[in-house]
Amino acid sequence: MAANTEERTPYAWEASISILGLIAAISLGVLKFETDPQIPLLMGVLVAALIGLKAGFSWKEIEQSMLNGIANSLQAIVILAIIGILIGVWIMAGVVPTLLFYGLKILHPKIFLPATVLICAITSLATGTSWGTSGTIGIALIGIGSGLGFPLPLVAGAVLSGAYFGDKMSPLSDTTNLAPAMAGTDLYTHIRHMTYTTAVSFGLTMIIEFVIGLFYNGGTVNTQSVNSIIAGLEAQFTISPILLLPALIVLFLALKKISAIPGITIGIITAAILGAILQNNSLSDIISAAYSGYVSETGVKAVDSLITKGGFSSMMYTISLILCAMMFGGIMEGTNQLRAIVNKLLEKSKSTGSLFAATIFTAVASNLVLCDQYMSIVMTGKMYAQSFKDRGLHPKNLSRAIEDGATVTANLVPWNSGGAYQSATLGVPTIAYLPFNFFCWLSPIVSLIFGIFNITIERVEESNEENLQNSEDNKISVHLTQDN
Repeated sequence: MAANTEERTPYAWEASISILGLIAAISLGVLKFETDPQIPLLMGVLVAALIGLKAGFSWKEIEQSMLNGIANSLQAIVILAIIGILIGVWIMAGVVPTLLFYGLKILHPKIFLPATVLICAITSLATGTSWGTSGTIGIALIGIGSGLGFPLPLVAGAVLSGAYFGDKMSPLSDTTNLAPAMAGTDLYTHIRHMTYTTAVSFGLTMIIEFVIGLFYNGGTVNTQSVNSIIAGLEAQFTISPILLLPALIVLFLALKKISAIPGITIGIITAAILGAILQNNSLSDIISAAYSGYVSETGVKAVDSLITKGGFSSMMYTISLILCAMMFGGIMEGTNQLRAIVNKLLEKSKSTGSLFAATIFTAVASNLVLCDQYMSIVMTGKMYAQSFKDRGLHPKNLSRAIEDGATVTANLVPWNSGGAYQSATLGVPTIAYLPFNFFCWLSPIVSLIFGIFNITIERVEESNEENLQNSEDNKISVHLTQDN
């Protein structure tokens, strides 16, 4: 099906119709009729496709844009499926129960929330992956927090605050490599410049978590409930320090820059072997847990709710959500609809503060519209690199704004691949943990304040810490430790 008009960049008002169509469909479907978001997303895809046709793009081009969008998410989908398998096998093998057992023994409610943030921050900083952090230590901390009487959305927010701090600041993270590559600066200049805004956001997060933790002291914890969970875990599994080995292996492989897929797979195989030895799991049991997840039937409700989860099939809902979202994002990028809106924003960005506001807004909006943080980083970097250069602003300002706006907000959007993954992995709806994910929504606000008030904003002539190079010489090695 060919378009009858000459191909052109859509007008800003046309592109706005696509975005408003998506918002309207999701709002009606999810909020009013309480349906799943996949069909509303497909309705948004239809609107975006019609706008593309109106702008002169052929159906073949639009279809290819959808396929390109899906292709961009394939690695995330594969990792998501493997994480589902890991969860099921790790529970059956006793790895997760062992983490829960020791965690409930050691962590005190008063320090649990800030400790959770710190543990996840260190893990993610060392490995460069927020997804890997939440899919391993994050799952255990969710169970420990539940046993200590914390609301799960509160715990999930602490896990993700720490995970995305490490992800954002780690030189091993793919987004931390990608952002400076798009902006035109180098990795370590980018990380140093991020320290200013990130330190403020992380410091505020730790203060908030510490204050909230004061409301959970030893006198308010249901000790009987915690003891019941510990007894239930001991009755169902052989608890042994050796079962910490699979988690340590995954972390070690990440430190050695082994890609996520083989690294997680080795963690699964190690756990399966230990499970066969220590828990007497048969091959049939392991395969069943890998596909369908683990089902706990102890009769102790707290224990059963904690460890009945995982499996390849548990991730299929999330995978279908990502596929629908990436179709929409692919059309918006392939038909230049997002570009049209950004160009309109640039016309109104006369001051340095307004340029930073437009950049951060675009990064956040791209996560809403393109449904993937990598696309958001690339799109925002491409759109604003020349504007920062024209105004004499050092590119590290742009790379910082991109990370503060794009990397940390992807998990706050339910239909974004980041939000869908974290919700499925931690078992907490995105909307539920969003208010408590303090670091991730504080980061763009702090960055915006720094931009508007010209705090640590450097111009090219003011910077003596690097020699700027042409983008063709500025080659950054992007480590494919899956970050999202």
